[in-house]
Amino acid sequence: MKKPNRDFFEHNRNSVAGRLQGGLLVIAGYTGMQLTNDEAVPFRQEATFWWLSGIEFADWWLIIDAGRKKSWLVEPEIDDRHRLFEESLQREAAIERSGVDDVLSRDDAKTMLRQRAKAHPLVYTVGYPDHHDHFGFTLNPAPREMKELLTRTFKSVRDFRLDITKLRAIKQPCELEWMQAAIDLTAKAITDVRNDLAKYQHEYQIEADLTHAFRYGGADGHAFEPIVSSGAGTATVHYFTKQRIRKGTPLMLDIGARVHNYAADITRTMAAGKPTKRLNEIHAAVQSVQKDIIHLLRPGLGVGEYQQKVDAIIKAKLVELRLMNEGDDDRYRQLMPHAISHGLGIDVHEALGRPQHFQPGMVLTVEPGIYLPDEKLGVRIEDDILITKTGHKNLSAKLPSDL
Repeated sequence: MKKPNRDFFEHNRNSVAGRLQGGLLVIAGYTGMQLTNDEAVPFRQEATFWWLSGIEFADWWLIIDAGRKKSWLVEPEIDDRHRLFEESLQREAAIERSGVDDVLSRDDAKTMLRQRAKAHPLVYTVGYPDHHDHFGFTLNPAPREMKELLTRTFKSVRDFRLDITKLRAIKQPCELEWMQAAIDLTAKAITDVRNDLAKYQHEYQIEADLTHAFRYGGADGHAFEPIVSSGAGTATVHYFTKQRIRKGTPLMLDIGARVHNYAADITRTMAAGKPTKRLNEIHAAVQSVQKDIIHLLRPGLGVGEYQQKVDAIIKAKLVELRLMNEGDDDRYRQLMPHAISHGLGIDVHEALGRPQHFQPGMVLTVEPGIYLPDEKLGVRIEDDILITKTGHKNLSAKLPSDL
C-alpha cells in the first residue's frame, strides 16, 4: 500500500484549480492549541489543508493561483528557541512533500496577496464547517484569522468549502485503499477483544488493548476518542467515563483506526457474559433494521428519500417492540436520537457536499441504535458503506455484527 505522496496532493490542487476558474484560493492550516498550562493539545491538521498540501505541522498557509497555475506554501515564523525545542518542517522538505512551486515567508506572502488584490479583488478561502455554532466547543482560530487578513486585503472574500467538499466526497482509489486498511485494522482489534472478552474487568483495559492494536498495527492511532461503554453507559450515545464491566450487561465498542489520515468508524455491541433475553431482543431488532437500511443504498437514491425510508423502518420496529406508539415522533427521537448516517474520510464526520442524491465513490456510515436509559441498556451497530456504480459495498462486512 503506497503512502500519500506529492502526486496525490498535486492532483487534489489541480482538481480545485479547475473549479476556481482562474481565481485565487488562500487557506490556513490549523494553529496549535493549549491543553493545560504550558502543554499543547496533540496536533491534528485541518482536513482540507492536509488534503491539498500533505503538511502536518501547525501554522502553515497555502496559496493556489489557478490563473498562473502555481501554488505556494507559506511557512510560519518560528524563533530559534522554539525551533530548538519543537520539531519543525524545513522548506525543502515541505516542497518535496507537497509538490508546491515554492515556500514563501509570511512577509513575502502578504506582499504577493496585496499585489494580486490590485488586479483581482475577489479571493476564496476555506472557513468554518457548516453548523459550527452547534459544536459546543472553542474552534481553532486559524480559519477566522485568515479570513480577517484577506478581508483587509481584498474587496471580496468568499468561502470555497462547499466546492472542495464536493470533490473530497468522491473518494479516489488510493483513498479507499487507505480507508480499507483502517477498517480492517479496526475490525481485527474488535475481533481480538471479543475473542478474549472474559479477561477484561474494566472498560479502560479494553481501550488500552485497542490503542496498542492500532499503534502496533501501523495506524496513526485512534481516528476519534474511542467509546468503550458497558451496562448503563451504553444508553448514552457518547459515553467516556470508565467503569467496571459487569456480567450479563451489554458492552459497546465505537472505535476507528486512522491510517494515513483516513478514518474507520465501526460500532459493535456485544454481551459481557451471557446476554439477557431483553438484550437479545433489542440487539436483534437493531441488527435487522441495519440490514434493511444498508440494502437501500445505491447511486441515484435521493438523500431525502433515504431518510424517509430509514425513519419508516426504525419506527416500525420500535412499534413492534412496543417501545413507542405509531406517530409518536418525540418518543422516536428519544429512542434513536442521532443521525443514521454521516460521511467518512479524513474527517470522521465528513461532509458530502450537500448532495441531492448518493453518488458512486461516497463513503458513509449506517448506525442505527436503540437507547433505553430506564433499562440501563443501549445497542448500536455501525458499518462503513461505499456507494458503488451499481449499488453499495459494506467495507466492514467481514466483522460479524452478532451479539
